[in-house]
Amino acid sequence: MSDQPAKVDDSQSPPKVIKKFRKGDLIKVDRVKYLNSLESKASDNNLPEYIFQGPGEVLLIKGDYCQIRWRRPVPDVWISSDHIVSY
Repeated sequence: MSDQPAKVDDSQSPPKVIKKFRKGDLIKVDRVKYLNSLESKASDNNLPEYIFQGPGEVLLIKGDYCQIRWRRPVPDVWISSDHIVSY
């Protein structure tokens, strides 16, 4: 009997998640991606221009959504990471 470690099968391990953004990243909303999304059709049509000009700061990331804080006296917002780009 030998005490050799068992080989780990990589097919059993969960896939690694590649994150687009990290906490503290500066971002802006991509106008074309956002306006062509399902979320834009369910939201107000008159969006403030500052979200497209940036910069906003990523505060939290949960799943596919990022909480963004703008450098203005406005509430933080949750936006899909598919709709934002680096500043």
